Amino acid sequence: MAKLLVLFHSFYGNTFRMAEAIAEGARSTGALVDLLQVPEHISDDGLKNSGALESRKSFAHIQVAAPADLANYDGIAFGTGTRFGNASSTMRNFLDQTGKLWNEGALIGKAATVFGSTGTGGGSETTIVSMWFTLAHHGMTIVPAGYRDPKMRSADDVHGGSPYGVTTISKAGAPRPSPREHALAVSQGQAWADVANRLARSPL
Repeated sequence: MAKLLVLFHSFYGNTFRMAEAIAEGARSTGALVDLLQVPEHISDDGLKNSGALESRKSFAHIQVAAPADLANYDGIAFGTGTRFGNASSTMRNFLDQTGKLWNEGALIGKAATVFGSTGTGGGSETTIVSMWFTLAHHGMTIVPAGYRDPKMRSADDVHGGSPYGVTTISKAGAPRPSPREHALAVSQGQAWADVANRLARSPL
């Protein structure tokens, strides 16, 4: 089975909880899954001013990844909050340090998927798709959420998610992710791991 990495950046804990759900789904396929976070590059003063310093303590026990670590996995799920329709500056900073991996072709063919969280729902799709540009430059095999889970189509409640990837809407009510968003994240984790497992058995 594949060895997978769920890599996330979270300010307030919502993306972290989505990462746990993605990992849960991936592990259900028999894959080996590590959960790591990217190193925060915003100062403690900046985090405090944004109200994130205290909330980040809930996942401070999660180890921090280095860019070189990505080469050790058969697939990577990337999770980020949205920042004006784009990935967080911390996630972008991390990805901007993967030039050596790109030069070596170290991520070519590896299964990749993207998930995240937004404050209002706005920018969730553009954030995910903008992440795809970087993954495409690395030659990764992009696995979208699609509509494989019928709960994605439901309009019975306010929830994040699109065929591009699952998100949670943090201001739609607490706690987040909602049960539906959690289930969708588990489903996306399963779908991503299924592709990664097949690629690990028969690499491109």
